[in-house]
Formats: sequence, structure tokens, C-alpha cells
Amino acid sequence: MPTTRRSKSPAKKANPSPARKVTKSTTEGAKKETRTTGDVFLYVPQLVGYSRVISTLLSMYYMTLSLTTGSHYILAINLYLFSFIGDLFDGMAARKFNQSSKFGGVLDMVTDRCTTAGMLVVLTWIFNEPSTKLLFLFLFFLDISSHWMQMTSSLMLGSHHKSKEGNSKKFILVRLFYESYPFFGYCCVGAELTYVLLYVLNYMPSSPLTSYVEIALWYVCVPACVLKNFVNVAQLGSASWVIAEEDVRAFNEEQKKKL
Repeated sequence: MPTTRRSKSPAKKANPSPARKVTKSTTEGAKKETRTTGDVFLYVPQLVGYSRVISTLLSMYYMTLSLTTGSHYILAINLYLFSFIGDLFDGMAARKFNQSSKFGGVLDMVTDRCTTAGMLVVLTWIFNEPSTKLLFLFLFFLDISSHWMQMTSSLMLGSHHKSKEGNSKKFILVRLFYESYPFFGYCCVGAELTYVLLYVLNYMPSSPLTSYVEIALWYVCVPACVLKNFVNVAQLGSASWVIAEEDVRAFNEEQKKKL
């Protein structure tokens, strides 16, 4: 009988105690991680995003003034570049502070597209040749439509628009674009710098530096811009295909339910 009491007694004392400690720590951890809807709007990445929006708006304002006065173009382009570079830091902040969010992803996408669209509109004001104006308008429409389709198709699949899963059914050029960071960076940075340098050269006084800027534009940035817009075409086509496939899947499932 004493042996039996000794074998049962430790079991009764040992088992409940750890369970209570785990439950308590888990509950306290859950309380610490609770967030509200308002918190999402005040995430650090969102604050970076809001600063980008303000910078873009100010940039467009000073670019508009430059059309008539010829001044402020340096301030305008610096504000534009600040908004563009800020795109690097919102993602870093999201990972560092564990503040990734769907709202942040959409805010980032909308800011990027509006910033590029604003620059393309300004370029249509600066260049007088009808063919050049039409080219910039085409790039404007392509940029907006391709990214809209990309975002929509990814959301339908329940994935991020840059994720491997979200692009598994896309054309190989689109998969390469989002999976190869060097290729992604070259295309995106080169495309934006193409528009930036075209804007700057319109106001920049002729000097030895001008020739170096033109070399960088035509031999480094323009090829990247061309590649980026090929990616946009592939993105538009493959995203449209994925959305149509989802339509077919939903229709066929509905027909099966009727049988």
C-alpha cells in the first residue's frame, strides 16, 4: 500500500502544474498580441506609406509649377525619388515590427501606381510630339491595367501578388520577375529612372554632365524600362487567364451542384 501511494502521488502533483503554467502564459501572450482595426492604420509601414503619398502629391505640385516657371524641378524630382525609395522601407518595417497587412499591401500598390502614373502624365505635358504623347499614355494604361489584373488574380487565389504561390500559374517571365530579386530590381528601378531622367534632361542646362546622363538613360535605364513593360504585358495576359480560369471553375462547380 505505501508503494501505491508513492507512485500515484507524484503523478497528481506533476501533471496539473505545467498545464496551468502553459495556459496562463498562452493567455497572456494572446492578450499582448490583440490588435484593433485602428491599429492597422497606425502600423509603422503605413506611416511610411502615408509619407510616400504626401511626397508624391508635393512632387506633382512642383512638377506642375515647373511647366510654367522652369524652376522647382530639382525639388520636384527629389520628392518623387523620396516616394520611390520609401517603397523599400515599408516592407522592411513590416517584417521588423511584425506588421504585415493586406491594407499595407494595397496601400503600397496604389501608391506605386499613382506615382508612376503621375510622372507619365507630366511627361505627356512636356513632350510635344503626338507619337511620344501616345507612347506615354499607352505606358500609363498598361501599367495600371496590368497591376490591377495581377492584384485581382492573386487575391482570388488567396495569395500575395508577389508570392510564388500567387504566380505559379503565370507566364515564365512573370514568375522570373517576382522570384528573381536582381531582375525585379533592375526592371523596376531602371523603368522609374528612365522617366526621371527624361524629366530632368528637359530642364537640365547643357553641360559635360548632360552627356553622361544621356548615356545612362539610353544604355542602362531604357533597356530596363523596355523589359519592365514586356513584363507588364505578360502580367496582364497571364493574370487575365487566371481570372478566366477561376470563372470557369466556379461555373463548373455550380453546374455540378445542380445535377
